[in-house]
Amino acid sequence: MAPKIPLQSTLQNSESIASAGGVSHHASSPTGWRRWVLTTNHKEIGTLYLIFSLTMFFVGGIFALVVRAELFQPGLQLVNPEFFNQMTTMHGLIMVFAAVMPAFTGLANWMIPLQIGAPDMALPRLNNFSFWLLPVAFTLLLSTLLMPGGGPNFGWTFYAPLSTTYAPASTTFFILALHIAGISSILGAINIIATILNMRAPGMRLMDMPLFVWTWLITAFLLIAVMPVLAGVITMMLMDINFGTSFFDAGGGGDPVLFQHLFWFFGHPEVYIMILPAFGIVSAIIPTFARKPLFGYASMVYATAAIALLSFLVWAHHMFVVGLPLVAELFFMYSTMLIAVPTGVKVFNWVTTLFRGSISFESPMLFALAFVVLFTIGGFSGLMLAIAPADFQYHDTYFVVAHFHYVLVPGAIFAIMAGVYYWLPKWTGHYPNETLAKWHFWFSVIGVNLTFFPMHFAGLAGMPRRIPDYALQFADFNLVSSIGAFFFGTSQLLFVLVIVLCVKGGKQAPAQAWEGAVDLEWTVPSPAPLHTFETPPVFRPAEK
Repeated sequence: MAPKIPLQSTLQNSESIASAGGVSHHASSPTGWRRWVLTTNHKEIGTLYLIFSLTMFFVGGIFALVVRAELFQPGLQLVNPEFFNQMTTMHGLIMVFAAVMPAFTGLANWMIPLQIGAPDMALPRLNNFSFWLLPVAFTLLLSTLLMPGGGPNFGWTFYAPLSTTYAPASTTFFILALHIAGISSILGAINIIATILNMRAPGMRLMDMPLFVWTWLITAFLLIAVMPVLAGVITMMLMDINFGTSFFDAGGGGDPVLFQHLFWFFGHPEVYIMILPAFGIVSAIIPTFARKPLFGYASMVYATAAIALLSFLVWAHHMFVVGLPLVAELFFMYSTMLIAVPTGVKVFNWVTTLFRGSISFESPMLFALAFVVLFTIGGFSGLMLAIAPADFQYHDTYFVVAHFHYVLVPGAIFAIMAGVYYWLPKWTGHYPNETLAKWHFWFSVIGVNLTFFPMHFAGLAGMPRRIPDYALQFADFNLVSSIGAFFFGTSQLLFVLVIVLCVKGGKQAPAQAWEGAVDLEWTVPSPAPLHTFETPPVFRPAEK
């Protein structure tokens, strides 16, 4: 079985691919702003997703900096507790639903057709519609901050009854915004599945696909499975708020814990929706810059599928303190530990790929290596949280905040940055400024660890999360975290600068921009033509 798509076999078709890629635009294509609003081209829609995600990344980051500014010293400094709660909630919602998920979807739109030899996504008009739902959804969500009573103030997990009985009036608009965003995710997932299963180049089997395509195929099935659960639970919230039902009100025969079960049945697979595509990106970058085939390709595919399946069996590890029966606590404790096994397989395969490789440390590789190291730290703290009696102590402390930020910032976000630096030459035809990119990398690594590592100790010492004030003994930890947060946040302006400079010009990139790159997209000219593969390339897998 072929461990990876070999460049030598795909390069045999590069001339025909290049000529196919140069198809002229249709004469009737709209121009100017209408071109971007009405576009059905996967590259342009991918670009729209990425621009939207970057914008929301800064919006969510500003909300986080408001939180860290308030926590810089003990006492109430800058904002009142109500607004602090709104900033905490909106930061989480924006980062999860408007920054990380659309970024991965943008990368999928751009790269999946190129990696499988497809001319476009299977459903181009649906692709356009999926994107434009997002600005509508998050404009609506952000507008709740201006409504009477303010925006959502109950945490990004929006537990009932905080989000029902005691919620601000704007919660109904928050529910509508999540419904619209959920429809976008489901439609996008359907499109990705249809594209991968039906539009691969002749000769390309499923086990010949790059890992990024595999991880997105599995992620798309996860989205279709869990987004309706989120839709169901927020519809039940809507009924409780506006129509007198009592799904989550014990006084009317409901159960607030039911909300937690439903939310986390969505929420835990959601965590893997935000990390599986990152595994695919890192699985493309490490072999490229180690100049070796990926070790254990098939085991990486099976491990990804195993993680996705197990993610449905671990949701109640978020609920150890609600009074679960002992047998349930044991089940969720062991199943949570079990999910570390396929994740460990991935880390082992990445490290083994690096072993005795001819490694170079360009900016995509630096971010990928930081991902492996720091995501593993997040995994270890996750194993600590999986131990039910220990979780009784860690629960709702800053130890939990440290854990999931180590998974999502140097995990998901570093992987997105690695992917952007890796594929920028293919998108723009120019290499990113390597000096600025490395400054961005080191500032980001230092900032992330300054921000989140002290939170482990604050949490172990007993500091609860989601509070605007705290006891004096936590002051030093919070001082360091706040300095790190502002350092990390401002360093992301370098990321924008690198992208803008790369779009405007720079060192020209050939079709195979990176020496060790072996996937199909590296046979297409740089920058990739607007229309590619109108004549499907003939794919020939490598011999064993």
